Amino acid sequence: MKSLLCTCMALVALFAGAGIASAAENPTAPQTVLTLDDCVRLALKAAPELGEAQSDIALATSKLDEAKSYRYPQMDMTTLVGPAPAAHRSDIIPTIKTDIPFSINALTWFTSADATIIQPLYTFGKISENMKAATHGIEVDRSRKQQRANEIVLKVHEYYNGLLLAREMKELVLEIEEILIRAREKAQKLLNQGSDTVDEMDLYKLDAFSGMATKYLEEAKKGEALALAALRARMGMPVDAPLEAGTERLVIMDAEIPPLATYLDNARARRPEFHQIEEGLKARAALVEAAKANYYPDIFLGGLFSWAYAEERDRVRNPYINDPLNHFNAGVALGARWKLDFGITGAKVAGERAQYNRLLSTREYADANIPLQVKKYYLDLVEARNSAAATRKAYLNAKKWAVTAVANFDFGMGPAKDIFEALEAYSTMRSDFFKSIYNYRIATANLDYATSEPLRSQEP
Repeated sequence: MKSLLCTCMALVALFAGAGIASAAENPTAPQTVLTLDDCVRLALKAAPELGEAQSDIALATSKLDEAKSYRYPQMDMTTLVGPAPAAHRSDIIPTIKTDIPFSINALTWFTSADATIIQPLYTFGKISENMKAATHGIEVDRSRKQQRANEIVLKVHEYYNGLLLAREMKELVLEIEEILIRAREKAQKLLNQGSDTVDEMDLYKLDAFSGMATKYLEEAKKGEALALAALRARMGMPVDAPLEAGTERLVIMDAEIPPLATYLDNARARRPEFHQIEEGLKARAALVEAAKANYYPDIFLGGLFSWAYAEERDRVRNPYINDPLNHFNAGVALGARWKLDFGITGAKVAGERAQYNRLLSTREYADANIPLQVKKYYLDLVEARNSAAATRKAYLNAKKWAVTAVANFDFGMGPAKDIFEALEAYSTMRSDFFKSIYNYRIATANLDYATSEPLRSQEP
């Protein structure tokens, strides 16, 4: 009995430690029956984390669009309107006058427009490498979104199977409680008949165990409510939404476990972290090259347009004289723009190379630890399967023991002590059996997460 009670306590602590909020049940409302796969799909649809990840993808896409836009012409334009002094040809013909006085009354208005157009021709990789980095950056964010989706799927598996485990524990407590009630009634009857196989102490023990069973029955119900609340929250449902699991019992899938090498190969091929690191390395390598391109000039084709007009100023058509307030100029030229600095570009290159080297270390860590994680989950799966087989045989024999002990007690042939011992063994073995199935299903979900396995059902 103590083992049963400890099991219930551990189950409740499992959910409470996860920080899951409880929700009230509404028995009058129609129930929404969902299978595990239904819960996973709804959770993926409602997950705010995936919305954030999609926004990151959109941001990376905008950076790619920005990098592409540098291939097209860029134009700077300035317009001015303001006062200007009047000027006439007579002021420079036949000689240039140098003593014309300034007069506010002689002011006029001018307007001007200046535009410069630059079309990049060759930038030594500044544009192309940034485009390449942005392209790989999009793939990094897509892999990160897939990783978050895998984490959500794993959580749903934990909550759903935790719900089934809580229900199995509740049923077990109810079964033990019913046996104790029948045994108590029989003990009271034998005691009233003056039988020497039972005494007052047996009644006290039965009452004590029944009270504890009732207490932990409430704990099991609480665990069930917590698991339902977790599923609702994960699927974005209201806290009071009626929800029912489509699976009634916690059962194990009767399927052959592939060899460990299969899981390791799948993890290497499909794990989003590996793809994320590889794409990140390509992006960082491109950023290193883009930073190094700043050592070289930009070759461009430039166009110039400049126009200004003032009503009280005569236009001077002489290539040696340019009037900034009344003129029209335009032209095209091939140019090179080269920004030289003392250490700034070198520091930027070193910084990008450091980020690249950091990702190399991350790849080494992933190469060493992800296979270790896969192997751990694989061993958990094998252990849980073997434990389920062993504890199933044990609890079936313990149940026979309990049935025999209760029957002997009913006929006045055995002491109440045999019932306590048999029920303790039965409750321990049966609870261990369900925990082994739960561990098996969680290990399966962990392996699916570790290998980025597509969504698949855990139902037999």
